[in-house]
Amino acid sequence: MKTSTILSTALAVGVTLAVGMGSLHFRGGLGRLDPVANSSAAVASSTSGSAVTATGDARAVKQPSVPSTVCATVKSRLAGSDGSFRAAAEKTPPDTSRIQAAITSCERSAGEVAVRLTTSGSDGAFLSGPLTIGRGVVLVLEPGVTLYASRNARNYGTYCGTITSSEKGCTPFITVDGNNSGIDGVRSAAGQGIIDGRGGDKILGTSTTWWTLAAQAKAKGGNQNNFRLIYAKNASNFTLYDIDLENSPNFHVVYQRGTGFTAWGVYIHTPANARNTDGIDPGDGAKNITIENSYIADGDDGIAIKGATATSNISIIGDHFYGTHGISIGSETNGGVTNVLVAKDTITGRGVNNTASTSANGLRIKSDASRGGKVSDVSYTNICMTRLKYPLDFDTHYSSSSGSKFPYFTGIQLNGVKSVSSVSGAKSVFDGYSSAYPLGIVLEHVALDTTAYTAEYASVGLDATNVKPSGTGVSTHSVSATGSVPACAFPVFPAM
Repeated sequence: MKTSTILSTALAVGVTLAVGMGSLHFRGGLGRLDPVANSSAAVASSTSGSAVTATGDARAVKQPSVPSTVCATVKSRLAGSDGSFRAAAEKTPPDTSRIQAAITSCERSAGEVAVRLTTSGSDGAFLSGPLTIGRGVVLVLEPGVTLYASRNARNYGTYCGTITSSEKGCTPFITVDGNNSGIDGVRSAAGQGIIDGRGGDKILGTSTTWWTLAAQAKAKGGNQNNFRLIYAKNASNFTLYDIDLENSPNFHVVYQRGTGFTAWGVYIHTPANARNTDGIDPGDGAKNITIENSYIADGDDGIAIKGATATSNISIIGDHFYGTHGISIGSETNGGVTNVLVAKDTITGRGVNNTASTSANGLRIKSDASRGGKVSDVSYTNICMTRLKYPLDFDTHYSSSSGSKFPYFTGIQLNGVKSVSSVSGAKSVFDGYSSAYPLGIVLEHVALDTTAYTAEYASVGLDATNVKPSGTGVSTHSVSATGSVPACAFPVFPAM
């Protein structure tokens, strides 16, 4: 991304984006979007209420930096600025072994070093099959570099690129399996690093794109075997920083079972109608996670926190979502999810190219009796939403699946939430599972432009809100908390 584009974007939305408590300010000669006093600790300390206020990430998170020690440099040998390569290169990607050898040679047990991908003259493209980043290695993409994923499905596994009755799986494009690792871009006037999954391109040897395959699988009731862009597991202290992620065939980022994950300045750009292309999915035993100062446009959940194994201490701060299925927890919550802070975020139901979201949700917790569990101590503060169908969606009957893993959402606090320009027929959902597992929620300083809702089995605290649920098993009570309805501005997605 060019500096001039970032600066013009800043001017288009104003020097200060007012989003209620605190503001996002543009500063720095290179147009970096830096939240001022935007740490989870700062947000939590300024919010008080009748419900437990989540504190999020237990770490003192600061803006990351690119490692100063360079272990290896790999220079581009391809032009391919438009992502077009010969079939022979697609079949056997020329840069896989070069990049992997550099990464492997630089792995270490302590500290971190950079493996830099650089331009060479007019060449700035890399074409690769699956890569693995081990401990202590940060893959750094310099300005002007694009790392393209091969279109050869066989590079990702036997079943990849096919539809099967059950998931067979694909090897991710980038697997991260070591501590103190990362993937960084370098932002400058020449642009910044890009990783392109090419989900909208035809799978080699077919007339079908990855996204078309996903749509076909849905129509047939099958499972598309598409690869994820980045998958990190058991990788503590993992960082994504100032990196552009585009066009993933499946989920863009999955983080599981590690302690310490920071995503800062991540720009995800994929169409709103590209099926199953979640933005960032942390969870399944992970803890101490911060997703901050990022722009996310994709065809499924912007963020989906998974709790198949106990997951905790998550901060989602100062981020902007476009055409996604919302900021979500679930649907797997059977291991438990607790202490989630969502603050100073904006959500719009339209994608970058004005394509409507296929499921325009805002703040969302979803599960069912086949995979439910306890979700507790979740705080949403100073959230702005527009053009949504379901601004608030707390749904314990996400599917008709049966079982004994009952969803139980409790200690959910909204303080300073606003929606504008909701679509026709918009409504919110307050759905506890039963009288034994009611939704426990507090609505403070909530102003929705549409107050329609469905509600059952819920205990609802109310203070300065125009949404007052009632229904079977629903009780309300008055609470008192400091706060206010935010003043909202919705930034455009920066050009990429």
